[in-house]
Amino acid sequence: MTQATAEQVLTDERLRELYRGMHLIRAIDQRMLALQRQGRIAFCGLTTGQEAAVIGSGAAIEKEDWVFPALREAGVALLRGFPLSRFFAQMFGNSHDVLKGRMQPMHFADRSVNQVSWSSCIATQLPHAVGAAYAMKIKKERRVALAYLGDGASSEHDFHTALNFAGVWRVPCVFVCQNNQWAISVPFSKQTASDGVAVKAAAYGMPGVRVDGNDLLAVHAAVKEAVDRARSGGGPTLVEAVTYRMGGHSSSDDPTRYRDKDEVTHWAEKDPIARFRKYLETRGVWDEGREKALEESLKAEINAAVKEAESAGPPPVDTLFSDVYADMTPEIARQRARLLEEEKHSSAVR
Repeated sequence: MTQATAEQVLTDERLRELYRGMHLIRAIDQRMLALQRQGRIAFCGLTTGQEAAVIGSGAAIEKEDWVFPALREAGVALLRGFPLSRFFAQMFGNSHDVLKGRMQPMHFADRSVNQVSWSSCIATQLPHAVGAAYAMKIKKERRVALAYLGDGASSEHDFHTALNFAGVWRVPCVFVCQNNQWAISVPFSKQTASDGVAVKAAAYGMPGVRVDGNDLLAVHAAVKEAVDRARSGGGPTLVEAVTYRMGGHSSSDDPTRYRDKDEVTHWAEKDPIARFRKYLETRGVWDEGREKALEESLKAEINAAVKEAESAGPPPVDTLFSDVYADMTPEIARQRARLLEEEKHSSAVR
């Protein structure tokens, strides 16, 4: 699919929806960083500067497909219908969190949107995605696994293992590498001597596509073509979206210690949101009035979601024992009963 074809496939309404999705991610980033600095959440990983790569790729799959994200793809879950209040509940790790407070912030997962939690052990989600895609192939399902990674993950053994088996088994898996130029403090130039990530696909017998990651239409076109090929039995593809991480690796990182401010200024001029807005305005489907209304709407929506999420208490103690096994073992049942008895005793003493 070419970029021109992508423009024809995406209706004006859908284009506005995707623009809203990009704006939502950035607005959430600003709020999360404020919450973290206030000590209300422990950690966040920001997507600022990478919104086109996230939303453009996430919009290219179908409802029945599965997503295996890395750190910066929570926006895909939101685009696919994950409730914003549940998003913030996961950041707080409270009783409204669908993961019951078990995971570090930013490790989103929910079956309602077919998204699997990633692990902070970099690249482990890639073999998982290939395994799921292999099951899809065996079961003759018309599903696709969309697996995300950063440029740093391309240096991990799991990346090479996943691509090797994906190529051998010709599974319906699409790998999307958000090459944001930095693996924490390590620049891409020190990650590999090859000309990008996409070229590595040739060694594993699959197509490799490099695309401007700050161009939503280009990302959507490349990923949609790869997804369609995978769904029709054509096997895996590696898509490299060349973009830039405008902030730190996480809320714990100070990028001014290792990168030049001129580099940041250069990439700021390629802001994917400003770029897509200009396209929408040229197309005649966006204007200043819509922009202001969107900003106010997102502010109110985020305020309400944070208020709802933060009002919840901690997860019930007995959730420690649920979901460990499909059927609770006698030993776990005894542990649960003992803990609940001790909790009851402690409450009585207080």
